Amino acid sequence: MSIKNITFISLNYAPEDTAIGLYSTQWVEFLKEAGFNVTVVTAFPYYPKWEISAAYKNKKKFLKEQTDGTTVLRYKQYVPKSPTFLKRIIHLSDFTLGSFINLFKIKKCDLVISVVPFTTSVFLGYIQKKRFKAKFWMHIQDFEFDAALQTGVGKKKNIIFSLLFKLEKWLFSKPDLSSTISNSMLKRLSEKSKSEQFFLPNWIDDKKIDPEKSKTHPYLLSDKIKILYSGNIGDKQDWEIFIQFCNDIEESKYEVVIVGDGSKKDWLVNKIEDFDNVSYYQPVPFEELSDLLCSADLHILFQKPEVIDTVMPSKVLGMMASAKPSIIIGNENSEVKSIFDASDAGFYFSEYSHEVIDCLDRISRDRILLTEKGKLCRSFVIDNFSKTKILSKMLERLKEL
Repeated sequence: MSIKNITFISLNYAPEDTAIGLYSTQWVEFLKEAGFNVTVVTAFPYYPKWEISAAYKNKKKFLKEQTDGTTVLRYKQYVPKSPTFLKRIIHLSDFTLGSFINLFKIKKCDLVISVVPFTTSVFLGYIQKKRFKAKFWMHIQDFEFDAALQTGVGKKKNIIFSLLFKLEKWLFSKPDLSSTISNSMLKRLSEKSKSEQFFLPNWIDDKKIDPEKSKTHPYLLSDKIKILYSGNIGDKQDWEIFIQFCNDIEESKYEVVIVGDGSKKDWLVNKIEDFDNVSYYQPVPFEELSDLLCSADLHILFQKPEVIDTVMPSKVLGMMASAKPSIIIGNENSEVKSIFDASDAGFYFSEYSHEVIDCLDRISRDRILLTEKGKLCRSFVIDNFSKTKILSKMLERLKEL
């Protein structure tokens, strides 16, 4: 069967320009440029603020858009301002119901691609597969049920979770091909699904994140050593450790800048009020991201140690592409640890201790070391995670279907 018409199901899509929304959009654009007709089934933009964006608030419940030749079918889903576990379930269910209705507006489909989360996007993909006898590709950005347990959003040994994992197992048996974004997640996927598997990591557009072309961002004008966290402010990051870190560093020497949004933002903003050298800013537009990332002296990411194989933080790729090193805390068995071991481009710790502060003090005194580590970061990420390389391999695998 020749594949021409593709249904692409993703909760997140442009104008969202971070995380899954960015990757889904770039994937669809690549498919369109390769000559495929793509119809996107998605939600109203809401991430990472957990609020329908202002440009869409007054639009009707169902919306059809044409974006550079791509048809986008949207449903205005319920979005909780404070996303508890129960509210997330309602959020998920509402998107699934509305998107189910949107599916039946599509008249041709040779291949359906479902992006997880949501896990119920797989159900929608399976419906489309049966309707058109189409090929079915499931791509997992996050094992959301595993993540909910690991980060404490859900309760362990809960009958609801038992049912959710049974549903997940049934759904994951339906695709013709399954892919995910890290080797550790691929191993986890093999425990959940017997379908054929493909390694499709997130990528970086090194032309969009380029220290040679970037200019100093106004958030990072300090004469101090500038430490940046940019990304989602959510449950996977260890913000208690972050506050401890801010307590332990020298206020006169270091400036810490947080740029992002998410479910823990209000908590974090309240906590940092006591620090004169720690600042918070709203996310920047994508066109400013290169300036932001490349203006830092050092990046930080403090993951909760129990988060192992559920996700490979895509923000790490941007951090590395900026040609600035990072200090990361996370699980010893995580994908990020293996990348840092392979690249020798940053500093990875399995737990927080004064060794982290000692490392920070040592490298901040050695500008040559900072520069050398930064060059290693960028070189490694371009060699292994460039957008053109990753999506070209994706296209080859799609044609094999």
